[in-house]
Amino acid sequence: MNRSKSRVPDTMRRSAPGLVVREGAYRLPDDVARRVRCGHPWVFRDALSGRVVSEPTGTVVEVISGNGAFVARGYVDKDHAIAVRVLSRDPAERVHPGAGAIAKRLQRAVQLRWLLLGPEKPTALRLLAGESEGFPGVTVDRYGDFVVVQWYSAGALPWREELLDAITGTIHPRGIYEQKRLRPLGGQAPAEPATRASGEQAPLEVVVEEAGCRFAVDVTAPLGVGFFPDLRLGRDSVARRAAERRVLNLFSYTGAFSVRVAVDTSAKGHARARRNYELSGLDPARMEQVTSDAGKTLERFLSRNRRFDIVICDPPTFAHGQGPGQTFSAASDLAELAGAAGAVLEPGGLLAFASNAAKLSAAEVDKALAEGAAQRGFELRVVERQGLPCDFPVHPGFPEGNYLKFVLAVRV
Repeated sequence: MNRSKSRVPDTMRRSAPGLVVREGAYRLPDDVARRVRCGHPWVFRDALSGRVVSEPTGTVVEVISGNGAFVARGYVDKDHAIAVRVLSRDPAERVHPGAGAIAKRLQRAVQLRWLLLGPEKPTALRLLAGESEGFPGVTVDRYGDFVVVQWYSAGALPWREELLDAITGTIHPRGIYEQKRLRPLGGQAPAEPATRASGEQAPLEVVVEEAGCRFAVDVTAPLGVGFFPDLRLGRDSVARRAAERRVLNLFSYTGAFSVRVAVDTSAKGHARARRNYELSGLDPARMEQVTSDAGKTLERFLSRNRRFDIVICDPPTFAHGQGPGQTFSAASDLAELAGAAGAVLEPGGLLAFASNAAKLSAAEVDKALAEGAAQRGFELRVVERQGLPCDFPVHPGFPEGNYLKFVLAVRV
């Protein structure tokens, strides 16, 4: 027998010098394997030691540890920086499309919401937080009698029919809409309008309720429906203190926070804010609306000695300003914005500051508040913090899921 040429079987593949793994399995470095075991749902392409993802997008594969032990099972996405998204850490669970695992996850998630929120639950809420509830790359939100499914990975699409059937059987919505936010390796895909997947066509205006207020949303919009359920606790925090106080809402969007003065660069957003005022039984004439850059507006208010009791600041992670070359970046501009927002507060006034930038930690937000206040010659004291509401659960092994920071600070 010729022993000089040993042949690796077709079912095996080398992922790195000296390491051989079978087809449909990807070996992970020990630190990555440990994170995945503890609940992290993502395996980045960089963690595969140079191994090429050869299976078609949506294929179920295994990830294994350095000694070949089973770690998890997930689906691949050849066109995304996240090469594998984890579906299960149970070696006995069948997670292939049609096996019923995704339907069970949706049903379990909905039951949790009904238990935690009770009969007085808001009509705008998250029904499935996919990364933390066993179906990464997907979120499911309810707005009134309609449901919006957002797809962040093409690899999740083989489970589409199973998920839609589970939503219909569990929620019984009037209609289901889908928003595909599939980002290729090369960058950001253009936003497309949501499309109807099943059920009735939604009206142009779906009205949702929260804490006695009513808001109009558009479930077909490409960039968001016009309302953020994840900021519910922050809105509650402001609402408890806003009665008869002078309130300034920066980056006001569609006015969910607005009480007196709303500042935004979007006239369309202001129009929707006026409509939300009307739906909630308020007089839109009581709300002053400023279509301008937030920074310039703050400096103008400061120069005119115009002061407020509460300033709400919920900037986008990144946005273009009104003028050419004007941009805002949460990573670099937060301190300057915090200082300017606090500068128009009366002593004893409250700054409600929020950020949904996942890459910014709570400590970095606090640092921005401290630096911004110091630059302007005053100090802040944090008196309250809020995070995500209970319909946005976060797996403790997935810290990126705890993205929302809301701080209420008093100017002293």
